[in-house]
Amino acid sequence: MAKTGDHILKREPTTLRKPEKNFVPRSFKKELLFLACLAAYSPAVAVPGEVDAPALAAPGPYEAGVATLDIVESKPVNLRLPLRVWYPARPGGGAITYRASLAGEDGKPVAFTIQGAAIRDAVPVPGSFPLVLLAHGYGNNAEVMAWLGENLATKGYVVVAPTFGDPAAFDAADVSQAVAHRPLDIAFLAAEASSRARAGQAPFAHADPDRLAVIGYSLGSYGVLTDAGATLAPATGGVLTPYVAGAPKFADLRLPHLKAVVAISPPFRLGKLNMWTAGGLASIHVPTFIIGGSQDHVVGYDPGIRTIFASETNAPRYLLTFREAGHSIGLCGTPAEMQHVLWNEAWFEDPVWRKSRVTGIETHFITAFLDRYVKGDAAKAAYIDGLVPNSDDGTWSGAPPQFDAVSPGPPAATLWKGFRRAHAAGLTLEFLAPAL
Repeated sequence: MAKTGDHILKREPTTLRKPEKNFVPRSFKKELLFLACLAAYSPAVAVPGEVDAPALAAPGPYEAGVATLDIVESKPVNLRLPLRVWYPARPGGGAITYRASLAGEDGKPVAFTIQGAAIRDAVPVPGSFPLVLLAHGYGNNAEVMAWLGENLATKGYVVVAPTFGDPAAFDAADVSQAVAHRPLDIAFLAAEASSRARAGQAPFAHADPDRLAVIGYSLGSYGVLTDAGATLAPATGGVLTPYVAGAPKFADLRLPHLKAVVAISPPFRLGKLNMWTAGGLASIHVPTFIIGGSQDHVVGYDPGIRTIFASETNAPRYLLTFREAGHSIGLCGTPAEMQHVLWNEAWFEDPVWRKSRVTGIETHFITAFLDRYVKGDAAKAAYIDGLVPNSDDGTWSGAPPQFDAVSPGPPAATLWKGFRRAHAAGLTLEFLAPAL
């Protein structure tokens, strides 16, 4: 399924596929469209820049390099996938400015810039680093996921983020094609990146394909959960027909060498469509870290995000909940070009939570989770295991007098390890072990 593509040196416009007409019933294309309108966009900042960020939000020992290239996916249709690849790099050179756009209220693209911290085509650090695939939500692009890609690169990960070429966010008739192709595109990209890494091809040369992690936001989370093993329901149809439960290729979407999955604001269902079979999430055995807002009215929280958490019965899994947050919890501050129209700003902002605060917390926990399960760093378990579930309940009776003191965790404190005093509130972190 994943045939090696050609390296395209000159970027060309992404080829949009024809809609999968039989994939999504018209009755809930409107719901999918609403999900698209609240997809995540966030500025690219490897250094969180917030004094109240928890400890592991800080960048790692490396600089972040960034490479831009296209690859061609020839099946099921000819598709050009633009990529941003972030990797551990040596110092030198100026930081990149990303240029991107998203649909405005009238459906026309609104251009904006995002100041990054990565160095374009920087000299890579020698070594072998885990490979991470970063899948954006519907209507998003790779650039808006740079806040996480850059940060992980400084910590010793090679992060590959495609732009999937979704139709315009307001073209409800075409939303179905993104749903149909997302698992296929992610599987293709995993195979392609792994193949190029084994062949020593830049910018994948220092990626270790035997240590793979996937991170998805919104519709991207549906894709990574499917490729982690969740069994597609027969009603899914379309180009996914050969991969649904009972079909000849139903196991082909499962990614080899997968060590960890992160799902941010994942949809349990899309409109009235159950993407997975009853019990299909139980087919996932890979450690999973789920992040959601308790007021997510796009994909739902309970039922919804919590249903996914409960249903992955054969995987060790975590659920980090931002209480009172909505769907767009992957967001940072709004670019200047998007700040003057409420519709445009709504792509970026949660009504309750400060976005730079949210992404700092997410980066902290994603770092701990990936280091623990992908790199095998047992010391990072203290940041995610054995914590009091409700962050409000954490205490530090012998806390030093400094206002910005950082909790050492148990046994000295039940205040979450790495969080500053009085700055671990409004969060819940739960863990469920796999069934015996």
